[in-house]
Amino acid sequence: MNFFKKLLDLLRSPVTQDLRAEPQINEAEAANLAARLAGEACLDRHWRSVGTVERDVIAYMISPSFRGGPDWPSTRQAYRVVRRGDSILLATDGLSDPFDGVEGMGNGFEMELFMETAEIPEHARGSLGDVDPLKNSWAFELLEHVAKTVADAGGVTERLDQYGTLSLEIPGFSLSHHMSDQLPKIFVTEDDSTGVLLGALEPDFQTRLDDMPLSPVRLVSMVLITASELEYVRSGGRAAREDLVSRLKAAGIGHMSNLNRASVV
Repeated sequence: MNFFKKLLDLLRSPVTQDLRAEPQINEAEAANLAARLAGEACLDRHWRSVGTVERDVIAYMISPSFRGGPDWPSTRQAYRVVRRGDSILLATDGLSDPFDGVEGMGNGFEMELFMETAEIPEHARGSLGDVDPLKNSWAFELLEHVAKTVADAGGVTERLDQYGTLSLEIPGFSLSHHMSDQLPKIFVTEDDSTGVLLGALEPDFQTRLDDMPLSPVRLVSMVLITASELEYVRSGGRAAREDLVSRLKAAGIGHMSNLNRASVV
């Protein structure tokens, strides 16, 4: 909070105001910006404790919200890249931004999604300092799809509190740009869908950030599941979903999305 206060004071200072482009922002906008920057700094500190964080994020030239896409809390929609040995962790960056033009609502949807995998094709991995190739990976395309669904729902923290874990399916697999070329058929149902679990499997790092500027934020894991696992959840509902989580834990699969693993059902 000290960082947040100092940043807000800086934004109010005459020197800072002289450097701002016209028109100058008002008090509420300054507070919102200070909170957003403080949240970004908090996330950055956390991800740096997890692995090597790329300086650049994966972002858009024009926010998708201006082109009919689901609204995130702010117009900023981006994705962080964290390199951890042979694996790459991709995380949303903006779902926990304070809401634009709204005060007293906390840190946006109070969550960010992440997924980690070592199974990204070499041409789409990029080297340290180059995140652009990752746009051509199945992992980014899948995370982007799920992020849109989560944003359209206004976040899923309440449902996670209620159910513990959630399952989500993405239809139209054959129409995807990169998943259809890079994912094995074991992950595709007969009706052309792919499935994931949200919040089911805890990683080897903290997933609750209590030091965000406005309200706590949780980092929600996203794990790719096989077609037979998705069918199992479809037919069995919550009991099957909970059993699947237990089987995945027992198999030592953890939070990693592994394309070479066998199905557990």
